[in-house]
Formats: sequence, structure tokens, C-alpha cells
Amino acid sequence: MATVADWIEGARLRTLPAAFSPVLAGTAVAVFYDGFRWERALLALVVALALQVGVNFANDYSDGVRGTDSAELRSGPQRLVGSGVASPAVVKRAAFGCFAIAAAAGLALTLMTQAWWLLAVGAAAIVAAWFYTGGKHPYGYAGLGEVFVFVFFGLVAVAGTTFVQLGRVPEASWWAALAVGSLACAILVCNNLRDIAGDAQVGKRTLAVRLGDRNTRWFFVVLIAATLFGVVQVAAATSWWALLGLVGAVFLIGPVRLMLDGASGLLLIHVLKLVGIAELVCSAGLLVGLAIA
Repeated sequence: MATVADWIEGARLRTLPAAFSPVLAGTAVAVFYDGFRWERALLALVVALALQVGVNFANDYSDGVRGTDSAELRSGPQRLVGSGVASPAVVKRAAFGCFAIAAAAGLALTLMTQAWWLLAVGAAAIVAAWFYTGGKHPYGYAGLGEVFVFVFFGLVAVAGTTFVQLGRVPEASWWAALAVGSLACAILVCNNLRDIAGDAQVGKRTLAVRLGDRNTRWFFVVLIAATLFGVVQVAAATSWWALLGLVGAVFLIGPVRLMLDGASGLLLIHVLKLVGIAELVCSAGLLVGLAIA
């Protein structure tokens, strides 16, 4: 049971910030332009949450059946399939069940907005979620995982949340997407840096493996800088009240220092937690600031 608890904890660190943050940020822009629709924001959250949980299960399944997630190779929380606590079939069904929930919520949003192109976007998100580590040539093994995270849990999630409520995507929404997507990428970068040795050993060529330890740490810093820039640009496009999003920077000081000081192992899990908190606080700050404005 300890393994299950570890898996839930590891999934929670990735899931909550990645699911809630883009919806909060996208809704913040909709609120500023008097377009807030609570029922559509809630459905957008269901889509984001179901996709994120589905991605976690899909990655667990695909990495587990490939043998790249064994206990000997991981330095973080253990996976269900890799540790043997759950069968591949059960985890695979859980992944597709989550994707089905996301699809249902997405269909409801499409019917509400009558924007039928949203179906193509949703299908692309589900396909991308599965082939991140699934299929014969998973792009996550080729160092493109950060691209998936930035596009779907940054650009698509934030702009999409704004669109389904407001009916358009103002400039501020794209800047908010930059801020949220960069922090989501930073979480993945930290996660992959933690597993860099094991991933390299099994031929999993994540971006961290390709860049190497030192360059990965500097890439993390660049992502943090991009987040701060994005928040400032949101404020420039809307109201300076949006700078409340910079409150999240308080939680990023420690992670940047630890990354540049060469933190590894359990310290990187601490960094991951703080960046996740920063992502949520940043998004909530944008929502509060733009609601005030």
C-alpha cells in the first residue's frame, strides 16, 4: 500500500497545478472582459483534470510495459505498473476512462459554444496524451515532452478556457498561457532532471538527457523568467492589478537557488512541490487581480 500512496502523492504534485492553473488563468481574462460563465469554467476544469489524470495513467502504463519505470531506475515516487502494484490492463483502462470523461466534458462545451472545431482540438489533446509515452515511437522519449505540456496545458488550456466563456481570445489570454505553460514545463523539467540517470540508462532521451544536467538547470531558470515576463505582459494588456500573479514568485526563489546549487534526489521533489504551488498561486493571483480590476 505504501507504493499506492507514493503514486498518489507523485500524481498529485503533477495533476493539481497542471489542471487547475490554466483554468484559473483563462477564467481570469474572461472575468476581466465580463465574460465569466461558471458552468463553462467548471466543464473546462473537468476536461483539464481528466486529461491530466489520464496522462498520468497512460505514462504509467506505457513506461511500465516497456520496463523503463522499474524501482531500480526511479529516484522519485514509484509507478503502479513498474512496481507491480497494479496490472497493465487495469492502468490502461483507467487512462482511457479518464480520456472518455474529458471527451464528454469537451463535447458539452462544444454544444454550448457551437464551435465545432473544438472537437478537433480535443481529439488532438487525447492523441497527444497517449502518444507522449505510448506507441512505437513516443515523442516523450525523443525530448518533446515539454512541447506537449506547453502547448496543451499552457496555450490550449488557458486560451481554450477563455474562449469557451468569452467567445474570443484576447491578447492577455496568450500572455497568461505563456506564464502558466512555462511553469508547467518547469515542473516536467524538474521531474526529468531527477530521473536523468535512469532515463539515459534505458534510452529514454528526454530533454533533460539531451541537454545534460547543467543546461537543464539553466533551462529551468529561463522558464521561470518567461513566467514572470508573461504575468507582466498580462498586466500591460489589462490592468496592473494582474501583477498580483507575481505573488507566486515568492515560491520560486528557493527552487531557482536549489537548481543552480545542484540539488538532486529528494531535494528536486521539494523543488517540484514549490513550483506546483507557485503555478497555482500565480494563476489565482491573476484571477483575483483581474476580478478586482
